[in-house]
Amino acid sequence: MSNVDELLPSAADCNKKMALVEAEKASEQMRAQAAVEAEKKALFDKLKGPSGVADDERLKRAAAIITRAVNNGLTEVEVGRFPNSLFTDRGRAINQQEAGWEATLTGLPKELFEFWKQYLQPKGYRLRYQIVDWPEGKPGDIGITLSWGQR
Repeated sequence: MSNVDELLPSAADCNKKMALVEAEKASEQMRAQAAVEAEKKALFDKLKGPSGVADDERLKRAAAIITRAVNNGLTEVEVGRFPNSLFTDRGRAINQQEAGWEATLTGLPKELFEFWKQYLQPKGYRLRYQIVDWPEGKPGDIGITLSWGQR
């Protein structure tokens, strides 16, 4: 019979190897979570600052979105969805439908509101900001819906 020590590791060696494998899995999960968090932060920073899109280009995009929606028989379309952390009060004024809620807007949500106010509202389009999900019972993302149909 061959040497038992060469063929069969000890139970302690098996436990050490399992601990190393588990530690590597945990490290990989931590690296993946850190990458996700970094990606979220980069997106948040991008949404928080100016978009760099000129009004002419935004008008072309809006026309294309509206035309496509109308051709599909829709009277409204969600034009954006943003984390509530982009709003100075995390969406509280929007949820309570308080007068002056638009003062809580920052970044791209604010740009979209200002664009609507200047170009689309005079043409009869309506804009609605509302909380669209409630993770763990708390206000989550805020959706922006552009509409043009009869009320």
